[in-house]
Amino acid sequence: MTTTPWPSLAVAPAPCAPGTGPFATPDFLISWWDHFAGSDLMSVEIKSPDALLTLVDDGEVLRCAGHADVTDYHTPHGDDPVALGSELVSHPRHRAHLDSIPVPQAELLAKGLEEHGASVQVHEDEVTAVVDLPTTFDDYLIGLSKKQRHEVRRKRRRYTLMLGDWKHETYDDDGFGFQEFVRLHRSAPGDKGEFMTTQMEKFFAALVVLDGWRVDLLRHPDGATATVFGYSDDTGYYLYNSSFEAEHADASPGWVLLSSMIETAISEGVPRFDFLKGDEAYKFKLGAQPRPLATIEATW
Repeated sequence: MTTTPWPSLAVAPAPCAPGTGPFATPDFLISWWDHFAGSDLMSVEIKSPDALLTLVDDGEVLRCAGHADVTDYHTPHGDDPVALGSELVSHPRHRAHLDSIPVPQAELLAKGLEEHGASVQVHEDEVTAVVDLPTTFDDYLIGLSKKQRHEVRRKRRRYTLMLGDWKHETYDDDGFGFQEFVRLHRSAPGDKGEFMTTQMEKFFAALVVLDGWRVDLLRHPDGATATVFGYSDDTGYYLYNSSFEAEHADASPGWVLLSSMIETAISEGVPRFDFLKGDEAYKFKLGAQPRPLATIEATW
């Protein structure tokens, strides 16, 4: 990369929406740009004195920087997203599609657009799944339903009986842990296996060496039985992607690693565990609550 797509991002105020992890950081957005932004996209900054919105122009509509398939949260930066409305309606594109914004911030941004004459629709169309963590793993288990508490313990016991004691390891480079993450992804059937293209592998490889990114896995003599790719900072742990060894599916390595990740996050003192986008049932069985996200459709 020889240029910065959004020069103001480096000195932008904090994200307006709290708990959005890596997705509003320069590291993530510039990595996304480097790996996915083709020649048909132009970077766009919408600025007011106290706020910033990082966008791209695809020739038809303004969109949030970072496409929704790989960017779990979008948010303005700064304390006054309402003020961005007057700046956004001054853009000659005349249309915006802004997705994956936590509802309170989406409503503020929509208010600013409406105040300056835009036609705006806001609809909740996705959720992330977030666990507020207690101070001990025992307290976490107590907070689950009796059935799910039993399931966590049962799956841990069964894994040990089938594969031996697990060893949880953490890596923050593109070495063994990252290679196991890619290997297990590509060995998965269907869409999951097809997801890890060469382009996607390069994107993940760029992320894993940045501050906060990590691969956690369950180690087995033959390699990893399960891996998770995520990000951790003082606001929480964000589970970005995962893969597991289909050969050992009967031992539930994915479930065991998830419970171990939650235990690890508690021991590291972070306040929440974010499963990110998706309303899969297992997330809520493990104690998550939905965090609604909204999309803004605006014309002016």
